[in-house]
Parts: sequence; structure tokens; C-alpha cells
Amino acid sequence: MALLAQDSAVPCALVALTVFRAPAWACLICFTSYKERTRICQIFAGIQGPELQKCQEAFSSAFADLADIEINYDDRSHLHDAFTQMTHSLQEIAAAQGSFNVAFPDAAEKMRKVIMKLKGGFQDVARRFLCYGCYSKACNFPLDCPVQDLTVTRGQQAKFSCTVNFQLPKEEITYSWKFAGGGLRTQDQSYFRDIPRAQGYLARIRPVQPTHSGTFSCSILHDQRPVARLYFFLNVTSAPPRGEIELQVSFRKVLRWAPKETETLEPWRPSLGELLARPEALTPGNQCLLAALAAVASASATLMVWVFFRWYFKGN
Repeated sequence: MALLAQDSAVPCALVALTVFRAPAWACLICFTSYKERTRICQIFAGIQGPELQKCQEAFSSAFADLADIEINYDDRSHLHDAFTQMTHSLQEIAAAQGSFNVAFPDAAEKMRKVIMKLKGGFQDVARRFLCYGCYSKACNFPLDCPVQDLTVTRGQQAKFSCTVNFQLPKEEITYSWKFAGGGLRTQDQSYFRDIPRAQGYLARIRPVQPTHSGTFSCSILHDQRPVARLYFFLNVTSAPPRGEIELQVSFRKVLRWAPKETETLEPWRPSLGELLARPEALTPGNQCLLAALAAVASASATLMVWVFFRWYFKGN
């Protein structure tokens, strides 16, 4: 753990933590010295007296919301420069006999905006810096993502997408692709070799061959520093027999040739039973018509039987 502010030795920082309740100061303690903070309040309120204590309390209260700020480790120097400019500005306001009750909240709000820009919103390479306690810690996100499995038939296309589920910067992002062949499934970087022609977040292999079986690695870089590494294990399976392929081709041709069924409206042609089943069918007139039809049918049948027997006995 290293304090970054100029003239901020460890004993002075510990004294400040005790006297001024430094958890509320946090970033202010890390990036300014005790001497600088005391000098600002002395210019505002005098070298000693109750006004000096009020100034120190107002200083602490103004920066209370910056206690738990967490930034990328490499942004420490930028934040230190911002706090240095802030102290010079406060000294100028104090020399001009301004009010610390107005100057401190304004300065804290400006620093908040600076910090929000530095936080970035994407995964840092290895460490993060915490204002509370002025120390760094390991990044919460792992650099190496789990291996993703992809099975592709020989002769087909394999497609890899090097994307992550957290926000990346819009600029200075590059992608580096590597390959570990021989059907090896690994995340050990010593087995990988560079693929110089692969660029961008998408990579394709077409047609896939058995020699492509193995692990592909994609590194996402921001300003030439790794942000995340993704791994894809490609399993290449054998193509189906030639006869089966020809059968599938013929089947597809038949499917493409078959005419598409279209919906058509056909007129309704009810049967005699459907007509008789309707409530309005058995009216007196229809009943007389049915009786006549039955008599005609019976007479026709009797006539046909008489003609048949006459022809039969005449022939004998």
C-alpha cells in the first residue's frame, strides 16, 4: 500500500485519519497531504481558533460522499493531478476571501464528475484502487473466461464471437486471436500460437477440416493491455457417407419442387341425409314429393323385375 499524495507520509495520514475522521475524507486523504489541507483552512479561517475547526469539519463534510470510491488502478495519477489542481483553486478562493461553506461543496462536486469519468465502467486488467484506506485490490472479474464448446461437421463453417457481458471502451480496443491445435482443450497460454490474419471480434473458418480441431483463444485489449480472454474448443466431426449426402440432396430437390398447397373456398354440396336432417326439410309439400318419388321408385323396380323374369322364361 502506497500513499500517492505529495508530502503525505504514513504518520501524517494516520494522524489525519484519527483527528478528522478520515473515512469521510477517503479520496481527499489519499490524494492530498495533511499540510495542504491545513494550509487551505488557515487561509480561509485563520491560523487557529474555532473558525479553523469549523473549516476542517466543513472540508470533511463536503467530501463525505467520496469515501468508498473505487477506480482503475492505472488512473491513480490522473486523479492525483485533479486533486492537486483542486487544492490550488481552493487556495486562490481563500486568498480572495471567499467562503469555505460554498467553495468546499463546489470542489467536491467537481471532483465527483472527474472520478465518474475515470471509473470507465469496464473490467480493469488486474487491480482496482480504493480511496477508503488508500490501497489496491485484485480485480473482481477473472481475466480468463470459461472454455466454450463448439461442434462443427467437417466441411461446414465455424464462427467465433469474441464478446463479453460488460461494457468496453469505445476507443483503443483491439482483438488478438491464437490457436492450440492437435485437438487440445486448454487455457495454458504456452500452448497457443498467434493467428496474424485474424482481426476483429468475429472469426470464421470455412470449410472446417480435422486439423482445425483444438482451442481458439481471443484476447480483448484496451490500449494494448488485456481486458479479457475467451476460449473456444472446436470439435470437428466426420461428414456423413456420400450416399447419404446424395439422398439428402435429392430429398431437398423434391421438397423444393412440390407445389405449395393453397387455401380455396369450395361450394357446399350437401347429401340427401344432410338435407333431410334440416328442420325445414319435412314440410307437407316435401312429404308429398317424397311419397311420389318413393312410388315411382317402387313401380320402376317392379317393372324391371317383371321385364327380367319375362326375358328369362322366354329364353328358356
